[in-house]
Amino acid sequence: MLSHFNIPDYVIFILDGMYMITIISIAIMLMLENRNPVKSISWIMVLVLFPIVGLILYVFFGQNLRKQKIISRKSIKQVEMINGYYDAIKKQSSGNFFLENEVANYKKVISLIYQNNHSILTADNKANILNNGVETFDTIIAELKKATRFIHFEYYIFDQDNIGKQVATILKDKAQAGVKVRVIVDDVGSWHLNNAFFTEMREADVEIYPFLKVRFPFFTSRINYRNHRKIIVIDGKVGFTGGLNIADRYISGSPKLGGTWRDTHLRIEGSAVNSLQSIFILDWYFVSRKRIADKSYFPVHAPAGDISMQILSSSPDGDWKTLEQAFFMAITEAKKTVYIATPYFLPTETIRMALATVALSGVDVRIIMPGKSDAYMTQASSLSYVRGMLEAGVKVYFYQKGFIHSKVLVIDGELSSVGTANMDFRSFEYNFEVTAFMYNKKLAGQLEASFHADLKDSEEIKLAQWKRRPLSHKLGQSFARLFSPLL
Repeated sequence: MLSHFNIPDYVIFILDGMYMITIISIAIMLMLENRNPVKSISWIMVLVLFPIVGLILYVFFGQNLRKQKIISRKSIKQVEMINGYYDAIKKQSSGNFFLENEVANYKKVISLIYQNNHSILTADNKANILNNGVETFDTIIAELKKATRFIHFEYYIFDQDNIGKQVATILKDKAQAGVKVRVIVDDVGSWHLNNAFFTEMREADVEIYPFLKVRFPFFTSRINYRNHRKIIVIDGKVGFTGGLNIADRYISGSPKLGGTWRDTHLRIEGSAVNSLQSIFILDWYFVSRKRIADKSYFPVHAPAGDISMQILSSSPDGDWKTLEQAFFMAITEAKKTVYIATPYFLPTETIRMALATVALSGVDVRIIMPGKSDAYMTQASSLSYVRGMLEAGVKVYFYQKGFIHSKVLVIDGELSSVGTANMDFRSFEYNFEVTAFMYNKKLAGQLEASFHADLKDSEEIKLAQWKRRPLSHKLGQSFARLFSPLL
């Protein structure tokens, strides 16, 4: 192609040689990093099949920073302060957690999450399940308006639409009234926020920072490592986390997807709010270099309820794949049922094996995923995993009443999780996520009831039916699957 521009042959030869050296060097780097072989092969295929585009994609998305500690600037003193909070929580704990059946059945899961994530189990919590955008935003707005001391606010997507403007106005009004308002938004997820938005917030005394700001060309690899967390902490008393971002589509839906967005969020009271607080404060120090050392941000809570809970944070620079390990352990502990709702189903080999194993052993495993998706390539890749699940006895359902964006796991009607993480490679390996693991039959029963209601709005896919889908669909989905570790 270069010959059309009358470039001398020796220049073309040099450029071709340089390109080949670059590709071979990247392939060697991939092998030396000892990544998952499937992921390494996927990147090599991208580089071979799409030479120029593949090289650009690798520069932006392919570099492995897990061992480089993205958040390397965390203050040791800050971590020591957080550990001091953990010690305080330990003293508050009754020591009788594992004597209660709801918790005793999941001692291995609880211990794993504590060992790989330092997430303390607290037993004095209350959690309200919020099942849609209207319910969620009405509750969040009501609680924001009650704030008297501080608001900590961390989101992946913050749109400048109707709900975004409404929330932003409340944050600015509260800051003007003397409430300390701190906001973190992901620089890519909220890329559309203009400078005027940040200026207006700061002029109203709202402290706001982007997470992992992308400055080309020096930080291009950081595009791949995003803060997907959704955290609100108000006065240290009330916390929120779950699947909803700040955007109108969670209320009005999307005509393209055929209806409303079905999602799940949590309103939390009790000592678990301090766990959400600790995650926010570490992220705050990273983006602002400002320490929050006042222990009044970690109040001692009067019992708010009887729900035992761990707040698990996961990140690409952690020593362990905490989220993947926690899901794997929870699934393999199942005796009767595993219910999963996820908008993107691109399971790692570990999770795929866990689901297949328990299903083959007789456990009732059911997965709800969208019938239509907002991400075509991701949806196609997700569909490539359906046959393997069906052959193992997993029941798969496609949600038909709009788009399901919930991230919910319920095990045996006892253990449940709600959070920001999808059941996919990106959430397990690339994103900063937060998930609540809860050990309570009543709460799990409520989530099960919502899951069964969603089943009524879903179409069950049978193996024989799935095998009959057009060859073009099979080929397209299989091709997309080659890139699933990269999506």
